[in-house]
Amino acid sequence: MCKAFINFALLKLLIVILFITSNSFSQTENDVWIEGRAKLGFLAAHSSVMGHLAKQHAKSIELGVALQTRGKKNWHKAYNFPIISLTAFYSTVGNREILGNYVGAFGSLNLPLIKRKYYSFSAKLGAGMAYTNKAYDSESNILNVAISTNINARITIGIDNQFVFGNHSYTVGIDASHYSNAAVQTPNLGLNLPFISLGYGYRINRSLDTINVQLREDKYWEYGLLGILSVKEVFPTGGSKYPVYGLNFFGRRFFGPKTGMEVSLDFISKQIIQIYQDDVEKTQAEILQIGAFVGFILPFDRFHLITGMGVYLKDKYKPEDAFYHRVGMRYILMNGIQLNLVLKSHWARADYMEFGIGYTFKR
Repeated sequence: MCKAFINFALLKLLIVILFITSNSFSQTENDVWIEGRAKLGFLAAHSSVMGHLAKQHAKSIELGVALQTRGKKNWHKAYNFPIISLTAFYSTVGNREILGNYVGAFGSLNLPLIKRKYYSFSAKLGAGMAYTNKAYDSESNILNVAISTNINARITIGIDNQFVFGNHSYTVGIDASHYSNAAVQTPNLGLNLPFISLGYGYRINRSLDTINVQLREDKYWEYGLLGILSVKEVFPTGGSKYPVYGLNFFGRRFFGPKTGMEVSLDFISKQIIQIYQDDVEKTQAEILQIGAFVGFILPFDRFHLITGMGVYLKDKYKPEDAFYHRVGMRYILMNGIQLNLVLKSHWARADYMEFGIGYTFKR
């Protein structure tokens, strides 16, 4: 049942990304490109117990469709006309025998920092999912201490230098990809892979001229609540799995079309705390954690990227650090319903994935 939950949760991530990118590609006012990319990198062993894994260079091939926005949406102009991409990939990760090969898809945004007629320098943010044929197995693959599920989330950040001449583009980039299942099953140290890349693109549809949309400098507050459900596995590998319940009361302040801040009061019931200091009997009230969170929002209309830090105000048994962190995505429907997919961690250690649904007032 837990594996089914994991697969459903990660499939939900891909569906959200596909929904957002497909909506964008439906707009004919944008340029459409076909792009290919070859990448060379290595496995960065971020833990001493992963020292045996990095044996070969990591290699990746990507093929995707990219859309050059032209200003139909307010956020297109605010972010200097970003590029939206949907990409399929095949990759090795530095050890074919133990870690296997990865195949999957991800959506990404390229946000131009420098934009000229023939050249652009941009930051790249991407998320999706991947399948590997070599997960941890207690009998056949015990040395894979990094990944325990065949389906995993993929997060990518990087920078691109792009040169455009007519209908042809050439890209030189640096990025880093992370694979993990967000600690819903152990072991889950995750994989971190820096890459350098070379890419070529061909424009298959040329857009109309740039649409002159008046940039709105919206400043406003919104409030709401968010319910969270997740699961967390206890060590050792193959141990019991415990549910996580949460409720967040939040307020958000938007300072314009591309900057926002969030504050929230978090109530977290992590049932795995019951086994910490297992000689001490605990009540549900005693294991309840209460935290205060402050985050930075990068809004793209109704789709938000969120990252920030919180501190526990009530944490009687202190199973982890005093501070926690969030990074992820949210999508707010026109009726105010909010879909949430955010990784909660303690510094670089994943705690659990927050799968949530909530309601945003004054939307």
